[in-house]
Amino acid sequence: MINLKKNNAAYYMFVLFLTLFAFISCGPKKFYSNRVDGKKIPVTEQYAPDSQIENFIAPYREHIDNDLDSVLAWSPVTFDKSKGKWQTNIGNLMADVTFEKADNIFYIREKKHVDICLLNHGGIRATIPQGFVTARTAYEIMPFENSLIIMALKGQQIWEIAAYIANERKPHPLAGMQIVMDKDNSVKRVTVQGQPVDNSRIYYVATSDYLSNGGDHMDFFKKATASYDMDYKLRNLYIDYFKEVDTLPVNTSERIIIEQ
Repeated sequence: MINLKKNNAAYYMFVLFLTLFAFISCGPKKFYSNRVDGKKIPVTEQYAPDSQIENFIAPYREHIDNDLDSVLAWSPVTFDKSKGKWQTNIGNLMADVTFEKADNIFYIREKKHVDICLLNHGGIRATIPQGFVTARTAYEIMPFENSLIIMALKGQQIWEIAAYIANERKPHPLAGMQIVMDKDNSVKRVTVQGQPVDNSRIYYVATSDYLSNGGDHMDFFKKATASYDMDYKLRNLYIDYFKEVDTLPVNTSERIIIEQ
């Protein structure tokens, strides 16, 4: 005798399989990229500006130029990073301004004071010419999106900062710290806020987020016990400072001293 129940079950399973297969086959197909072709398009004279585009963006450009070129302060001298072996007038200015602003914000937020400011010589990208100072000036000297960071370092790392500067032989912007070296560039003494470095203390160093991550081989920042993001672009910091003063100060106080 033929088992109809068993045959019907097999028939139903076969129909169900065909239905599912048909449903899946009719679904949307997925496509995947297996190759990307590209070519360089040189910017030459044959690609002339489009007048419609130029006319469209002209009002926006004019508005931005007006903001950037509005006078904020006066520079009595040219601030130049190329003049000075161990320190420059623009390096002193940027370090002092960053220190002042960082200390105010840090105390409001954390009830702590900044001890040192350290920036990098290579991060200064332009001079501040004698004459009017504008917002564009800040964009020229600091075109990067670097932010203000406060790093908590032990006393031993302060000595490492001194050794780094002595080895680099570059006028890195420095404030709140003085390094005394001999004629062979060996570090003899280091003071912070006029006091000898205490290895048991924690010092708060204002710097950029780029350097805080070990940029420019400043690996001592990687040993920080804590970090505080001030959520403040350095460029905006300088613009705010320019708005607050009439004339930029010229500070020639020595941060690096060579004893004979």
